Amino acid sequence: MTAVFDPMRLGAVALDVMAVNRASPADVAARQATRLSHVLRAAQRGSSLYRERLRGIDTLHAPLSSLPVVTRGELMHRFDEWVTDPLLKLEELRSFTARPVCSGEAFLNKYMVWESSGTSGQPGIFVQDAQTMAVYDALEALRRHTPRPLARWMDPLYLTERTAFVGATSGHFASYVTMERLRQLNPWMAQSARSFSILQPVDALVAELNAFAPTVIATYPTAAALLADEAMKGNLNVNVREVWTGGENLSRVVRERVQKALGCSVRNSYGASEFLSMGWECSAGHLHVNADWVILEPVDERHRPVPPGTPSYTVLLTHLANTLQPLIRYDLGDQITLHHHPCSCGSPLPVIEVQGRQDEPLVMTGRLGQAVTLLPLALTTVLEDQAGVFDFQVNQQDGRTLVLRLGLRGEEAVAAMARCRAVLKSFAASQGLASIRVKADLDKPVHRGRSGKVCRVIAQGA
Repeated sequence: MTAVFDPMRLGAVALDVMAVNRASPADVAARQATRLSHVLRAAQRGSSLYRERLRGIDTLHAPLSSLPVVTRGELMHRFDEWVTDPLLKLEELRSFTARPVCSGEAFLNKYMVWESSGTSGQPGIFVQDAQTMAVYDALEALRRHTPRPLARWMDPLYLTERTAFVGATSGHFASYVTMERLRQLNPWMAQSARSFSILQPVDALVAELNAFAPTVIATYPTAAALLADEAMKGNLNVNVREVWTGGENLSRVVRERVQKALGCSVRNSYGASEFLSMGWECSAGHLHVNADWVILEPVDERHRPVPPGTPSYTVLLTHLANTLQPLIRYDLGDQITLHHHPCSCGSPLPVIEVQGRQDEPLVMTGRLGQAVTLLPLALTTVLEDQAGVFDFQVNQQDGRTLVLRLGLRGEEAVAAMARCRAVLKSFAASQGLASIRVKADLDKPVHRGRSGKVCRVIAQGA
């Protein structure tokens, strides 16, 4: 099996990442400028879409803020014109990602592929070459703050740990694909690193984790909170030293609950399918942008910059490592607040606050009257994967009733609702719930937040 791995590139990037840790903001800005110029040249040379969008613009001298904004919908609609390798065809990639068994394998023997969720109503497919993966590998290995610096100095790649990823394992999702790739690159990790599905019943998940005995758990905040509850009940018995969270909003309450229940440190990060390792949490507890490899522009609803300290309407992402699938001023849809004050940790990289996903766990009624928690990511995964819908909102009415709103109309909406109802009922039964009701709400549009993303799972009384 071909590994998407470039050791020479990884070594060079790793040295540069370590150098930036001791550099100045001016040094970071210089790296940004050089890498942005390289990405722009590659986009104009290899992408017919970007040649069209950047026609008539002197990209050598024009400020980034003057370049056009692109959206996921536009890029996916013109995918074959967007990518710089003509061998990449959207239909072939969709066929590849439709096969979960291929997760972690190389597409065309040289590319990693993952699919995004449809939080903006439009799923995406993102392709990375070995050069881009080397950047992600270096950032993940060298930018994560560790509460045990001596242990990490002796074992920077966590080879002595038993790492469990708890998340969606039914598709080509970035975190799962990344874990499978690492297992393939490092055969000795096959026994010390495993992925666990959040789609299975909680008692089955807990039993698997107890048997595996992880020392590190990587998961989403809502799943970490669920595991903390199981630990407090005495069901989960693992000696975890670190919990890594990402993908959702991590509140102070959840952080403290996980730390107390599992007796471990919690380390948060910020990433997306578009750029896997955008931000990392430092020893002072602040989230830093990896600004040497990604540019984030907090903007208002008209894509005008907002001042530091002001929450954005959305954020524009420019990827400085991926020339295969250029992302230049890409509307990511997240809300962030950028701070320019220096951090006490000494890093030259800017500090941000991120308003992550606000989807909520649903506490439903089990067959024996017991409380059963449904994780929001599990619900959205089964609706996307099994029912084929992406623009939706699930509202909990009571312990046995869900109301599903779809962004569809007419016969298409009726057919989609039938699929969704069957999928939700089947999933609920697999989790040990009593028979549930799924009500249709087809007369109203799906409500979107300020960023255009949907809060897709809403608990009763929220």
